[in-house]
Amino acid sequence: MANAASGMAVHDECKLKFLELKTKRTYRSIVFKIEEKQKQVIVEATGDPTQTYEAFTDSLPTDECRYAVFDFDFLTPEGVPKSRIFFIAWSPDTSRVRNKMIYASSKDRFKRELDGIQIELQATDPSEIGLDVIKSRAS
Repeated sequence: MANAASGMAVHDECKLKFLELKTKRTYRSIVFKIEEKQKQVIVEATGDPTQTYEAFTDSLPTDECRYAVFDFDFLTPEGVPKSRIFFIAWSPDTSRVRNKMIYASSKDRFKRELDGIQIELQATDPSEIGLDVIKSRAS
């Protein structure tokens, strides 16, 4: 089950937590981390349903890559409440090259494990995942 390109497996907890976010809305966000020694993607943190988008983006490390999902609620121009599940591949410019390569080579396979992602964002800088970007991509 490991990814041939990077050798990273996906821990079952990743899929279970994502399913809970998607179906039960138990979490607002999930941050995933690659454990190089264990050669697998694990859940690093979850955000409770009241978590703000700003609190979520503040929780991402400034110098290490992560994968994250965020369940974004918004109103359509007609005033209808909707939500979109974002997948964010966070790869800050300040992270190590090896770290970026491992995350880049594992991303597609990991994303396929999370059935129900609606929008994907690739970000190297906080401005690329600002609230304005999220709002414009959601609608």
